Amino acid sequence: MPTPPTPGSAVRSLAAVNADIRALWARGGRLSAEGRREYERLLAEWAAVVRGDVVEAA
Repeated sequence: MPTPPTPGSAVRSLAAVNADIRALWARGGRLSAEGRREYERLLAEWAAVVRGDVVEAA
């Protein structure tokens, strides 16, 4: 199961979030209700990391 960042820790890298998303889908191609919630959480985390990268690069 993917590991969420601990409170107060730095934002995880885009590669780490991508790896968790790939691992989630590799479990069989269909997501349970819990899997869908995890996927949505990971997508939100992914978007936050991307936004952070864009702000940092600007």
